[in-house]
Amino acid sequence: MIPDWIARTAPLLRRLGGAIVLLWLVVTITFVLVRVAPGDPALLLVPPTATAQDAARLRSELGLDRPIVVQYARWMSGVLHGNLGESFSSRRPVGRELREAMPISLFLGGSALFITFIVGVPLGILQAARRGRPVDHVLTVTATVVYAAPSYWLALALVAVFTYGAATWGFPPAMRLPAFGMQSPGLELHGGARLLDIGRHAVLPLTILAAIGAAGIARYARTSVADILAQDWVRTARAKGVSPRRVYLRHVLFNILPAMVVLFALSLPGVVAGSIFVESVFAWPGMGRLMVTAIAARDYPVVLGATVWYAALVIFANLAADVALPLLDPRRAV
Repeated sequence: MIPDWIARTAPLLRRLGGAIVLLWLVVTITFVLVRVAPGDPALLLVPPTATAQDAARLRSELGLDRPIVVQYARWMSGVLHGNLGESFSSRRPVGRELREAMPISLFLGGSALFITFIVGVPLGILQAARRGRPVDHVLTVTATVVYAAPSYWLALALVAVFTYGAATWGFPPAMRLPAFGMQSPGLELHGGARLLDIGRHAVLPLTILAAIGAAGIARYARTSVADILAQDWVRTARAKGVSPRRVYLRHVLFNILPAMVVLFALSLPGVVAGSIFVESVFAWPGMGRLMVTAIAARDYPVVLGATVWYAALVIFANLAADVALPLLDPRRAV
């Protein structure tokens, strides 16, 4: 007879094993795609006056002249020992470059995810409470337009209005927002002034990430809340004279919590992908910009290291949601 603790932990171990296999598949496929992509990193790294022999020497030094299977075995062996290799361009350890860029991306992505739920869930509840009324129609159309609009179009529109247009149209100084970089160049700011400067630079990138995410969350929350409000036990509570505030706080919010956990996991890939675009457009020195720069320079170790980080973040966030969902709603336990 199987002990109880094994029966309880077996599903979790199966999911954990599946997550590790999926992570291995993602990084392996990425390794193959990076290696077979056209372009020679050695030709990009040597000076224009270098000879073919110089490029061949550098290619041998980087290990690029070896069979792809040998390169993969060496790289995977390093990953299993916690070594992601050395950047072709900077000759620094990839782990160090990722550790320097990671806090910036975590700040941008984490803040955007927080704002997404703080804004999206109340909007969805408001739409469900006013279903079929003008405010519901206005919010539905607005959310659809924002959600469907290309990220680059929203970014260009905000920069045109709040950066270039703000000076032309005489906006107050507080509404003139910087469009590039994480801090104002040439200024030695400290303490609160430095945080305020970073906050001003973060407004436009966070707006792009949070607006698109909140639009999707609002639409999902509207449907979930509307379904709950249509349940017999909610109508019974209202018929007994329970106040609307108590209905929403005690019944609606508690019952949409499992759906919000799933939404969090589903939102994470979008925030990750969006942060790559936003960091590149607004010149934030985070993981996304590091990855895009590495792709352009054929810096394979950095591309693969960033892929490991992004894939692990998304896969294990989904795993955490799978584990948390039965705890929040026992009816979903397998």
